[in-house]
Amino acid sequence: MTVHRVSDPGDPRVKEYLHLTDMALRKRTEPASGIYLAESAKVIRRALAAGHRPISYLMAERWLDDLSDLVADAGRDGVPVYVGDKEVLQAITGFHLHRGAIAAMHRPQPRDPLELLRTARRVVVLEDVVDHTNVGAVFRSGAALGLDAVLVTPRCADPLYRRSVRVSMGTVFQVPWARIDPWPGSVPALQQAGFTVASLALSTDAVSLDQLAADPPERLALVVGTEGDGLARATLEACDLVVRIPMAGGVDSLNVAAASAVAFWALRQKSHL
Repeated sequence: MTVHRVSDPGDPRVKEYLHLTDMALRKRTEPASGIYLAESAKVIRRALAAGHRPISYLMAERWLDDLSDLVADAGRDGVPVYVGDKEVLQAITGFHLHRGAIAAMHRPQPRDPLELLRTARRVVVLEDVVDHTNVGAVFRSGAALGLDAVLVTPRCADPLYRRSVRVSMGTVFQVPWARIDPWPGSVPALQQAGFTVASLALSTDAVSLDQLAADPPERLALVVGTEGDGLARATLEACDLVVRIPMAGGVDSLNVAAASAVAFWALRQKSHL
């Protein structure tokens, strides 16, 4: 029997789910222990479809029927399912678990960025984007608009943090991604792989997104920067060109996730949509 009742928030069997609101704890434990957390039935199903392996599930008892297929598969594979009252679940996770279930999943092995580039035509590089919501939103728009891969720099937030996964609606499992290091020292590697590397930024020598979209390169890597400061000067100098989105209404720029979505749409590969 794989369904186990939990009545004590300190139960060691559910230690993976404890203190999810403590950012420092997540940063310290998730990468080191090889675990990430998938929240909601839709996200969990997408993770499973991508071949990721569950460690356990945590849910309110009333969701056992709605998620009976997951529970049945867990029983077949020997994966424990923990259930509890909403007060206990909230004490464990630090928030109201209203999306059905949360799963502790084994992290997949890191991917080689150069391998991702072999067949890619459109990629985005996230330079030091530290907001998990923005990371998840970039993945979601990238999946919707035919992006082939996402590369994240060493200081960028982890796409497999719970909030990034949730905001992406599980598309972090759909769009291949890898960390690229060093950065911007790896810009030449992108160029040697045949990519035109374009930074999305405000600059006096920037070309309009309309201009680039009118005659886009066969292989394009779009680099977007962190919230607030934008791209580093060294990155701008290393890239082949700077691109800006034409603005009206006295607005000079968009949020990084919104700007990325606009650029993905303008530069999309028509054959992918």
